[in-house]
Amino acid sequence: MTQSTSNGKLRGKRVAFLFTDGVEQIELEKPLEAVKNAGASATLISPEPGRIQMMRHDEKGGVIDTELASAEANADDFDAVVVPGGVANPDHLRTDKASVGFLRSIIEAGKPAGVICHGPWMLAEAGLARGRTLTSWPSLKTDLENAGAHWIDQDVVVDNGLVTSRNPDDLPAFCAKIVEEFAEGRHPVHAS
Repeated sequence: MTQSTSNGKLRGKRVAFLFTDGVEQIELEKPLEAVKNAGASATLISPEPGRIQMMRHDEKGGVIDTELASAEANADDFDAVVVPGGVANPDHLRTDKASVGFLRSIIEAGKPAGVICHGPWMLAEAGLARGRTLTSWPSLKTDLENAGAHWIDQDVVVDNGLVTSRNPDDLPAFCAKIVEEFAEGRHPVHAS
């Protein structure tokens, strides 16, 4: 990851990154870099802390160590959350009650979130898609609509502090929007 001078927009903010094995490497690294460059601190959270295998599409990428178990993560300790994609990552996360509960707690508290690619599966699992306008990897369209979301095909969609994007090509727009939304802070709680 490259270092640059922090613009300070997120100074003092604490951002949780929720992911597990199979996370799309660039969808983790670029948002992590963006929030750190904006002055935020980041905590890497997974169902079990330790080494996580990242992916570059369908090939193994690097490994990264997570710091905190989902079951030990407390939404009160964070100002925002990012859920990167990769096919396997959210598919595994959505079967972990602690991970789903943590994401639900953050969003239900009105805190902003960034969710990209296959990550919106977690929104459906947590009951957070209903009544929301979202985007995602195209194959999730039906799942999200069945969960009550209005799905649109755009590079980035913002719905009351919830930022969603489709794929790695959307990362520049996604990263800019999460920094903007995370800087703004809490939003009124969305009524489903």
